[in-house]
Amino acid sequence: MMIVFFTVAFAAQAVPPGEEPVEPYTQSDANAGATPFRGAGMLRAFHGRTGINRMTDDFVDRLLADKRITDIFKSQDIVRLRRLLKEQFCYILNGGCAYTGRTMKASHNNLGIQEADMGALVEDLQAAMRKEKIGFFEQNRFLAKLAPIKREAVQR
Repeated sequence: MMIVFFTVAFAAQAVPPGEEPVEPYTQSDANAGATPFRGAGMLRAFHGRTGINRMTDDFVDRLLADKRITDIFKSQDIVRLRRLLKEQFCYILNGGCAYTGRTMKASHNNLGIQEADMGALVEDLQAAMRKEKIGFFEQNRFLAKLAPIKREAVQR
């Protein structure tokens, strides 16, 4: 009980520079929406943390430029989005990172995400992975890991 209170209080108070505060929540790697890959193969395929960071920055830039879905991100904290996606991807790719964000359901709540929006997002992620020269097989493995998040994100 005391540990949960501390974790919730910490989540509400520890706002990294450049980010907006959010409502308190319990931090857990389980919030990442997927379990990590085993071994270091996928991490190597994504060129380690440096590659994950490059790919994620490119991915977020693509999301913001994509006219099909840019409106979803207009009122979002982009600094936080970048950081949490880097954490999430690093955690899932077994890069030794912790995920400090909210659950997938909570983080996508009230965004009005539709099936077509998810399709556009996946296309943008694939383009970012291609630019980072991640193999087709590894791209598909990563997308398969992320696929269950769709159930939590799509609301209409």
